[in-house]
Amino acid sequence: MSSLLIQNARVASEDSDDLILSDVLVEKGHIACIKPSIKIADGVRVIDAANRILMPAMFDTHIHMREPGQEAKETIESGTEAAINGGVTGVVLMPNTTPAIDSAAMVRMIYDIVERDARIPVHTSGCITKGREGSQLAGIDGMLGLGVKMLTDDGDAVPNISLLKHAMEYASEFDCFFASHCEVLELSGPRALNEGVVSHRLGIAGTPACSEEICIDRDIRLAHATGARLHIQHVSSRIGMETIRWWKEMGAQVTAEVSPHHLLFNEEDIGDYDTHYKMNPPLRTAADNAALLEGLKDGVFDIIATDHAPHTPFEKSQDFVTAPNGITGLETAVISLYHHYIRKGEFGWGLLVKRYSAEPRRMMGLNPVPLVDGGKADFLLFNPDGQTTFSADYMQSKSHNTPFLDKTLHGSIDLVVLGDEVLLDRA
Repeated sequence: MSSLLIQNARVASEDSDDLILSDVLVEKGHIACIKPSIKIADGVRVIDAANRILMPAMFDTHIHMREPGQEAKETIESGTEAAINGGVTGVVLMPNTTPAIDSAAMVRMIYDIVERDARIPVHTSGCITKGREGSQLAGIDGMLGLGVKMLTDDGDAVPNISLLKHAMEYASEFDCFFASHCEVLELSGPRALNEGVVSHRLGIAGTPACSEEICIDRDIRLAHATGARLHIQHVSSRIGMETIRWWKEMGAQVTAEVSPHHLLFNEEDIGDYDTHYKMNPPLRTAADNAALLEGLKDGVFDIIATDHAPHTPFEKSQDFVTAPNGITGLETAVISLYHHYIRKGEFGWGLLVKRYSAEPRRMMGLNPVPLVDGGKADFLLFNPDGQTTFSADYMQSKSHNTPFLDKTLHGSIDLVVLGDEVLLDRA
């Protein structure tokens, strides 16, 4: 990329919801200058960003790319292109592939694919147990030796509490942390939807919120007892969130994430068995939506993560109980959060940057990417006056299992820059 001058941008940061009017000059992959007015030099591409918002690019710590083993749903190449389309320039893969990422050999294979196919940084988590089967520990030493930071059996909880305690005692000595998908399988049932009025109306056995809430408390108690760092994934209920708040106040080393879909949707959206709204944990109630939003605002939730979970149209077209759980989220997160919350004044750009860009990077031991003099160019340009229709042609993911399919929302991502490369250019 030759030098780039972005004029009249409103610059967002994690430190404030205020937007600072600035020009930004990018040279050799770094921000050479940021100030109210920069003189145009010869040979510099100029973008007039009037009324648009320039912010650090996002980072998503909870992604399912399906490679290896289920490439019809998603590959690392298609998934990272979907990330770019959504303003995301770094991701962390979950290890529930086929075979699972449970050894140094599997980690090496993933990073070989990343080096070949991805235009953005890709990190991978590693399994806690071999094959995610819950019976014996995975090859933790080898994976940590290759830079893995997050250990998780995501997609399932570790059912053997003694084995999980042993893993935490062992691995907590290293520079890593655990991430928990929380549910008690004996309570979960078919994992189809929340147990409540909608499950009774539809005639499907539901999963009670206490299945998740009991496991949240269990795993934090174990981590606190062993001195391990723990991250709670995709929290869906008010009581689960309040359990995390209590443990934070008790001094536990625990962080937590909320997904856009658990903020935006609830069990009433399922309607007439719409599998686009089927996920695990399931969508809860409107009261849970409201509580989770407040938890995001007041910091119970450290990060936003999408749990991007692609599935083929055939799979999602099955009956509600048989269809797999999960929706895609990489391409819709920023725009949907703007459309439903920022545009309406529920929270500001500073919160989005902090929870979906800066804090996820910190959790992974990486530095945030603020727009400052000398900083690396790693940003997106957002047009609040634009509109985006999430058509199959627009989306880069192989799978389109999202409630936003063919819907138009306010806002558009016009530019994504990483280092000396323009990854996306609609400017």
